[in-house]
Amino acid sequence: MDRRAFITGITGQDGSYLAELLLEKGYEVHGLIRRSSTFATERIEHLYRDPHVESSRLHLHYGDLTDGNSLSNLLSTIRPTEVYNLGAQSHVAVSFANPIYSVDANALGTLRLLEAVRHLDVQPRFYQASSSEMFGKVRQTPQNEETRFHPRSPYAVAKVCAYWHAVNYREAYGMFCSNGILFNHESPRRGETFVTRKITRAATRIKVGLQKTLYLGNLDAERDWGFAGDYVELMWLMLQHDEPDDFVAATGERHSVREFCQRTFEQLDLDWQEHVAIDERYMRPAEVDLLQGDASKARRVLGWEPKVGFDELVSLMIQSDLALAQRERTLVDAGLMTSEWQP
Repeated sequence: MDRRAFITGITGQDGSYLAELLLEKGYEVHGLIRRSSTFATERIEHLYRDPHVESSRLHLHYGDLTDGNSLSNLLSTIRPTEVYNLGAQSHVAVSFANPIYSVDANALGTLRLLEAVRHLDVQPRFYQASSSEMFGKVRQTPQNEETRFHPRSPYAVAKVCAYWHAVNYREAYGMFCSNGILFNHESPRRGETFVTRKITRAATRIKVGLQKTLYLGNLDAERDWGFAGDYVELMWLMLQHDEPDDFVAATGERHSVREFCQRTFEQLDLDWQEHVAIDERYMRPAEVDLLQGDASKARRVLGWEPKVGFDELVSLMIQSDLALAQRERTLVDAGLMTSEWQP
C-alpha cells in the first residue's frame, strides 16, 4: 500500500525530524507551508539534497490552518494515509501578546483540519500535537494521560481545545484520531526564541566574544526536556497502533532553567553567573512552575523509549551552536557582519 503523509508545520523543528523519519520509511511526504515574502524552509532543505530521497517523494504546498477551504482542497487532492497536525503558533509568551490568532491557528485550525479529514471518502489516520503546557498548574507529579488539565496561557488553552476536538471526532465519528501529549523537546533545530536554544545560542556567542550577556526570565521553572528526534518516532508509532489513543511523551526527569544554564556554560568552561541577567520582560503573566511526564503507557503499549538524555541533548545543541558562532566570528572579523544580535 502506498503510504502518503500530510504534515502541517513541516518547516518547524518537529516537522523536519518527522519528514526525515517518514522519508526513511519510504513514505511520500506532503507538507503545508504558509506563503511569506521570505523562505522558511532551512530545516528541510537538506532533504532535497539527500541522494536517498527521490524528489518525487517530498512535496510542499501553500496553505494555512486558518483557511479551511485550502485544507479541504489539498487533502482531497493528496489523499494522504496519515495526517500529522504539528502546525501551530507554538510560543507560549507570544500567545499572551496575540491570544486571538493563537486560538484561531491552534484550536480552530485543528477543527478545520479535522473537518477536512472527516469529509474525505477514505479517511487517513490523524495525529494531533498536544502539549504538556495543558497541565499548567499541575495537580499531580509526574503527569500522565489521566492528569487533569489546568492551562495557564492562551497557547495552552487553545491546545486543550484542540485535544478535545480530536477526542470528540474519535468518539463521535469513529475517526482514527490520536493525541500525543509531548513534554518539552529540543534540538539544534529549535527556534532561537525558545529558552533552551536561546541559552545555547547566547552561551556559544559569548564563548567566541560576540556577546556579553544573556537575559532570561524565571530561572526556577522546571521542565522535562527530551530530544525532538526521539519524540517524532512516538508520533509515528501512535499511528501504527491498532487503535487510536492518547499518549504522553516524556523522559521522566525534570531540570530547571537555571540547571540548563549551568550545564551549558560549564561545557564551554564559562561561569554562567557572570553572564546571565534577569529581565522582567521575559516573565509570564501566569507561570507554569513544574512539568514532569510519565511516559510509562507509551513504553508499555508502543515499546517507545527516549534515547537521548539531558546531558547529551545539551551537548548536541552546544556543538551545533558553537559551530554557528564560530562561522559568525569569522564573518565579523572579515567585516562582513556586525556582532550585534538580539535573541
